Amino acid sequence: MHRTRPFQMIALFLIAFAGGCGQSNDKSSNAVQVQLNWYPESEHGGLYQALATGLYKDAGLEVTIQPGGRATPVGPELELGRAQFAIANADDVMIFRAQGLDVVAVLAAMQNHPRCLLARKDSGVETFDDLKGKTFQRQAGRAFVEFLRSKNILDGVQEVPYHGSIASLIADPEIVIQGYSCAEPLLAEQQGVEVNTLMVSDLGFNPYSSVLVTTGKLIREKPELVQQFVDATRTGWQQYLTDGVRGNEAILSVNEQGMTSEALQFGAEVMRDLAMPNDAAAESVGMMTDQRWQTLYDQLVDLELVAPSKVKAEECYTLQFLK
Repeated sequence: MHRTRPFQMIALFLIAFAGGCGQSNDKSSNAVQVQLNWYPESEHGGLYQALATGLYKDAGLEVTIQPGGRATPVGPELELGRAQFAIANADDVMIFRAQGLDVVAVLAAMQNHPRCLLARKDSGVETFDDLKGKTFQRQAGRAFVEFLRSKNILDGVQEVPYHGSIASLIADPEIVIQGYSCAEPLLAEQQGVEVNTLMVSDLGFNPYSSVLVTTGKLIREKPELVQQFVDATRTGWQQYLTDGVRGNEAILSVNEQGMTSEALQFGAEVMRDLAMPNDAAAESVGMMTDQRWQTLYDQLVDLELVAPSKVKAEECYTLQFLK
């Protein structure tokens, strides 16, 4: 179900649209287009809460949220000016910048990443050490997969492509799949299969998730607009994680991929702990730290997914709009 990031498509996308699509879709100075990295779900709840409750309108912004999908080129959409903001994961941001895209993170809704591996309870897989001999459906080349490989966790594991579905897991206890803890566990339960959820963050690889990103160009040219949008979105997340009824109603109205109220409620409950770990206050939602970004950067360099000659950690984010 989650989440294709087709980095290899970026160069082709930019070439294909270079002739004239670099113009912004803005029809007014306060028009904002937001590109999601997946179909509308609870991991985008703060944006839909802000839209549904009028937070963006109160800030003087005309906001349109563009759903994503399996092959959404988030970085190029920003680079070409077709969107002013987007949602990504922190590791995506660093890889985008290493590829020459001017993407900058300005807010991180999820402090802990929902990335997990799912195994049926009757599979015998209770920890990462139990994966040997199993078949693992994953997206090849993803940073978390390379991290698992670097820790020898995938030794003796057969790796096959992930097709965006839990169907294989339901059918075969020998199959383990990648997933998000705020979605797939419930889907499996609804089909009568109990699962063990192995959180990748427990191993020390924990990029920020549901990260709000924009471009360095917009930050330089329209810092007031960026501040307005960050403030409204941050408040939207704080509201959604407290009472996300309005946000979930908005998501249901636009999600055409079989989303249900039950799934959204489950996702919102899981994300409260991801966004506010250790009983953190709602006011902390969205915060980022230099240390977390530097740790991620060092990990991606060690994994040879980014080169120090291409990008520095401090170029990937700014804290100026979170004060």
